[in-house]
Amino acid sequence: MSEFTVRGSFPARYGEQDFETQVEAPNEDVAVERTYAEFGSRHGLKRTRIDVAEVER
Repeated sequence: MSEFTVRGSFPARYGEQDFETQVEAPNEDVAVERTYAEFGSRHGLKRTRIDVAEVER
């Protein structure tokens, strides 16, 4: 598995909050899915509220 850096933003209490997270996954699509799952459970956000801007290895 490779480690990917996922960057994007999500709506927070006082405007947009940028994020950058490291995710271990077999490919970029799985890395994005794991990011959605992590932020959805941690911040109570739906997938449509999370904007993934960039995924890099």
